Amino acid sequence: MSFLNKFQFYKKITNTLKLPLLIGMFFMLLPNISLSQDKDKNQAYWVHEDKVKPGMTSEYEKISKEFVALCKKHNIQDINWITAVTNDGSYLSISPIDKMADLDKNSLAPLQEKIGKEAFSNIFKKYNKCYDTHGGYIVILNKKLSYMPNGLTQTQEGMNYRRWHYLYVTPENKSKLKEKLEAVKSLYVKKGSKVHYRVYQNGFGTMGDYYMVAISSKSGVDYEKNSAENRTLLGDEAKPIFDDLFKYASKYEMKVGSMKPELDYSSN
Repeated sequence: MSFLNKFQFYKKITNTLKLPLLIGMFFMLLPNISLSQDKDKNQAYWVHEDKVKPGMTSEYEKISKEFVALCKKHNIQDINWITAVTNDGSYLSISPIDKMADLDKNSLAPLQEKIGKEAFSNIFKKYNKCYDTHGGYIVILNKKLSYMPNGLTQTQEGMNYRRWHYLYVTPENKSKLKEKLEAVKSLYVKKGSKVHYRVYQNGFGTMGDYYMVAISSKSGVDYEKNSAENRTLLGDEAKPIFDDLFKYASKYEMKVGSMKPELDYSSN
């Protein structure tokens, strides 16, 4: 059952049974999915992830470039995405959303109308040969926890290299971990750190809770250089703060990758 079908299934149950307890329990399980969000605090993104086979990355990117070119040629509106690839071969198409109803929109319908149903279907048949597993979920950019004093943006010109730091957390420790992330940001602000970062948290469609810290750089070498300089800048104050942070994380994971601007599309 797809993500959207699951959501509609749960919605049908609550509408049919009219049980306040069931409704309350369902939405207690979705604390991050308040998509009528305060734009000053959060921004939700729909992420479609394709786990591309190792031998099919070139073919996958070729198809993606052709797909982007078609969208540009036919001036497809009301759809935007940026693309990232991780070191484990996952390609992520990331689109901003404002509310759950955005997931019901078929923004690619105009493209299907312009190129025909068969040609449109053939695009995704070619995609399907490139991976065995794919799916979608929501992540939420927490603007208050992020540190980008020059302006919050997901992409920075010339800085396509990425490190993604995942801090998994149990429900009982989530609020504590958030407090420690606030303490980290306070230290970066106090010291005027030149290492900027964005903090995301899991939303609907994911199992388990986590905070993810995304750091942009020009390259891996540049990332390591900046990190070393930042450790010196933060000094002895940093150790107890980061020790406290990791005390509340149930697991830590790091992924390396890059943005792929040639696979992005914007109707703006």
